[in-house]
Amino acid sequence: MSAELFAPHQNLAAKLLPNAVPNGEDGAHDIAHITRVWSNVRSISDVEGGDQEVLVAATMLHDCISVEKDSPHRSKASSLAAKAAKSHLAQLGWSTEKIAATCHAIEAHSFSAAIPPQSREAKILQDGDRLDAIGLIGVARCFYVAGRMGSALYDPEDPHAKNRALDDRKYAIDHFETKLLTLASGFQTPEGQRLAHTRHAELLQFRDAFLQQIGT
Repeated sequence: MSAELFAPHQNLAAKLLPNAVPNGEDGAHDIAHITRVWSNVRSISDVEGGDQEVLVAATMLHDCISVEKDSPHRSKASSLAAKAAKSHLAQLGWSTEKIAATCHAIEAHSFSAAIPPQSREAKILQDGDRLDAIGLIGVARCFYVAGRMGSALYDPEDPHAKNRALDDRKYAIDHFETKLLTLASGFQTPEGQRLAHTRHAELLQFRDAFLQQIGT
């Protein structure tokens, strides 16, 4: 993967790339995901501002520790990534203040960690990462992860979950209701909210078409 994708910060990116992705086994949290998040972050930052070096480092290292979605330790993933990022950035000679700002952004980006973002950079990274969880990319990632976890597409007896509890560990389509369709209301920045509005509409269109095509 070329650091040029992170221009004009390719020199910093080149130093961080070796630590950006812990393994190549999860296609929902791979280097392609990181480049998409960076594209989102850059689009939001163009409007909202923020420290560009902090944003690049936080984007590149936000998934540098891998914890599977079905792991009981999933909520700790962002804190573990922040701890690893602190070590990586200290080796580059970053200041204590800048490392702390980057680590907070990494910790607060995670949905499962439920850490409120306090800084502009943390809000931008959270929005940039969540944009990749909705829209058509979010649909693709949802079903990819469901396949990795061994989930079914839907419950053929009750796909709308009218007479059962939603269970996104068993049925991929349930994840739309349990998480994906809840995300747009929680975006932190005005520009993130604007971008999320379009992608949320795409989620709704897909879900409705999916349920129609399975005959419900």
